[in-house]
Amino acid sequence: MCCWPLLLLWGLLPRVAAGVSGRTYPHRTLLDSEGKYWLDWSQRGSQIAFRLQVRTAGYVGFGFSPTGAMASADIVVGGVAHGRPYLQDYFTNANRELKKDTQQDYRLEYAMENSTHTIIEFTRELHTCDINDKSITDSTVRVIWAYHHEDAGEAGPKYHDSNRGTKSLRLLNPEKTSVLSAALQYFDLVNQDVPIPNKDTTYWCQMFKIPVFQEKHHVIKVEPVIQRGHESLVHHILLYQCSSNFNDSVLESGHECYHPNMPDAFLTCETVIFAWAIGGEGFSYPPHVGLSLGTPLDPHYVLLEVHYDNPTYEEGLIDNSGLRLFYTMDIRKYDAGVIEAGLWVSLFHTIPPGMPEFQSEGHCTLECLEEALEAEKPSGIHVFAVLLHAHLAGRGIRLRHFRKGKEMKLLAYDDDFDFNFQEFQYLKEEQTILPGDNLITECRYNTKDRAEMTWGGLSTRSEMCLSYLLYYPRINLTRCASIPDIMEQLQFIGVKEIYRPVTTWPFIIKSPKQYKNLSFMDAMNKFKWTKKEGLSFNKLVLSLPVNVRCSKTDNAEWSIQGMTALPPDIERPYKAEPLVCGTSSSSSLHRDFSINLLVCLLLLSCTLTTNRL
Repeated sequence: MCCWPLLLLWGLLPRVAAGVSGRTYPHRTLLDSEGKYWLDWSQRGSQIAFRLQVRTAGYVGFGFSPTGAMASADIVVGGVAHGRPYLQDYFTNANRELKKDTQQDYRLEYAMENSTHTIIEFTRELHTCDINDKSITDSTVRVIWAYHHEDAGEAGPKYHDSNRGTKSLRLLNPEKTSVLSAALQYFDLVNQDVPIPNKDTTYWCQMFKIPVFQEKHHVIKVEPVIQRGHESLVHHILLYQCSSNFNDSVLESGHECYHPNMPDAFLTCETVIFAWAIGGEGFSYPPHVGLSLGTPLDPHYVLLEVHYDNPTYEEGLIDNSGLRLFYTMDIRKYDAGVIEAGLWVSLFHTIPPGMPEFQSEGHCTLECLEEALEAEKPSGIHVFAVLLHAHLAGRGIRLRHFRKGKEMKLLAYDDDFDFNFQEFQYLKEEQTILPGDNLITECRYNTKDRAEMTWGGLSTRSEMCLSYLLYYPRINLTRCASIPDIMEQLQFIGVKEIYRPVTTWPFIIKSPKQYKNLSFMDAMNKFKWTKKEGLSFNKLVLSLPVNVRCSKTDNAEWSIQGMTALPPDIERPYKAEPLVCGTSSSSSLHRDFSINLLVCLLLLSCTLTTNRL
């Protein structure tokens, strides 16, 4: 009997190990739902190192895929067989056929196997210049994984059956250097038993009162609190600052957002102070920055907006999700602010059907940044993180930065945008925005599988093009957005006149005959879109004057608003510097800003001309 503990211990010791495992890995995530496959990784100059720890004594597979599927993937397979470690570089073609790569770009650093687990450590260049490999950039990476109880043989690995999966990650996120105390105080802003309707998209709003602080505090970390099993139901969460002129009666019950019967108090909540989206994790502020609470300028009441995505119309769902805010009395040097930049969420954001690629732009104009920054902070503000946001048709987003007509370093980008993975990107280096700079949020869409127009709007089947900039020090600017002129868009399809005064929404076409008495949405859908027409329309939209919003915290506007011409000579689309082999390349969520009838009247006050017809 005394030998049993020794035998059990022997089973847990490595049966075979190759190399020396002394590396540290700052990033770690679980890839499967059963706790069997762990991934650790670290960027090291022009290389990236990985550590796979998998509950199997057979082979372990790992790779990168453009879609998360097996087709056209870059794959590495490794393990320990008969006491000898192995690692092979593979790829798949469009038909998912697995082939050994003639250029082996993965280097085995360490391998270990015991009776339960296999551990493999390996490195590769970020950019191998092998046509069968995927370059690793700051964009979202769809990793794929698999394992089998048997090792790979001469003929290659056996089929993995259901032991496989995919997960989107941002592998080159800067390391988070600040270490937070485990004893931090926190409070929760969490919904209570919200009934989710059996419809595809629901926005639920609930007001909360911030705990009363007698002196200034800083929130230094925010985490999502997602009800177990609802990870795919809760698509994003926004936190808004509301007016302080309320009593606690506004806290009594939540309500569906943007509903005609929504409480008036909700309309005062226009300033985004935090945003989280599906796939994201907790967010820690830099050591010198915090979200201020406890002063007259800080929120007393906040609105929690939760976007529920229920595409299967499941019934009987009850949710209790929200946010957890960690705070400290150890005040940091700067107060954080958030600016929403990009396309004003509106039906005037239009994307034709059947387009493999279509580009939209939202402008934070130099006039807006000039006025707001000169008044608030002439020395500029410092951006330290960005969240890029679009919906299901989104394929890529870039936040471009211009100064005196010259393009600066990209603030943020994601050329492989994944609707189901959106989180704040920490900037590797803080970037300063000065008075007179301008920003462009550039979004790429694919509507190849859609038969009708895609419109800007709240639903995940509608579209957005937004950037949320986290910055310091906080100034009185919350929104810097634009929308292209709708009348010139309608001229493209042949519209000559609309009914005036505008009394209905969407407004109605008067002429020509084929569109008479149709709404502008129906007219756009009636037009026979081809790829050629879509490309011509895209070129037109990118050149149109834009209506701008330049909003303050109190819902007022800076004086810069109305129609603005775009700056000349903007290179479209953004052209990245070519990748060099062996080196690294770095460079609403929203509130509903759909244009209501009052704003519609303002935007349609211009005279319709027909010189392009």
